[in-house]
Amino acid sequence: MSASSAPHQGAASAISAVRLVLFDLDGTLADTAPDLVAAINGCLQSRGLPPRPFAELRGWASHGARGLIGEAFGLAPGEPGFDDIRREFLERYQRDLCVQTRLFDGVAQLLERLEAAGLRWGIVTNKVTHLTTPLVQALGLNQRAACVVSGDTAARAKPHPDPIEHALQACGQPARASVYVGDDLRDIQAGRAAGVRTFAAAYGYSAEREDVLGWEADHVLQAPQDLLAYVLP
Repeated sequence: MSASSAPHQGAASAISAVRLVLFDLDGTLADTAPDLVAAINGCLQSRGLPPRPFAELRGWASHGARGLIGEAFGLAPGEPGFDDIRREFLERYQRDLCVQTRLFDGVAQLLERLEAAGLRWGIVTNKVTHLTTPLVQALGLNQRAACVVSGDTAARAKPHPDPIEHALQACGQPARASVYVGDDLRDIQAGRAAGVRTFAAAYGYSAEREDVLGWEADHVLQAPQDLLAYVLP
């Protein structure tokens, strides 16, 4: 497998087969960390605790409530207090889920290039539907995405392949003609299990804490637009 950010030799022959590009949402298409961190810091402050610096929590954004609560409060699911904090966190986040959130630099241009070339693209996220739908709408992507698969759409969320397989079926494309881009190990595991080519977004959140090369994705992207070298002739 290649783990470089530049196309490997023979990439042009693989490019012609790509007809569908699937993306994770948080940390891949959209920089949602500012609003997620604001929500968890609100939970800290409501309990008389000081907020944590953004830089300390950003790397946990792709892990949602579980990851942010674990890092900010040192609590895991099932432990006393976790459920109350999770409930408050989700309420705060749902209320202000697109205040500071923006597409990553280069994503808008990437999507425009894919569309201009006639490639379809979609979203496969572990974010639940009632949070995914308004966020995708606020970002202006709802009318453009060929599919939007949330964490509760399929029977099992990533790292299981079910959500990606659901997206492939919804878009009428085989795995061999599709790729998946994500910023977390679970994304790569899900994509590999579904049989699609995988791209690790090293510009996302998890790369701050993990060795992206160790995920064994087919390729690593240092910036969103690096993908174009692989999927456009």
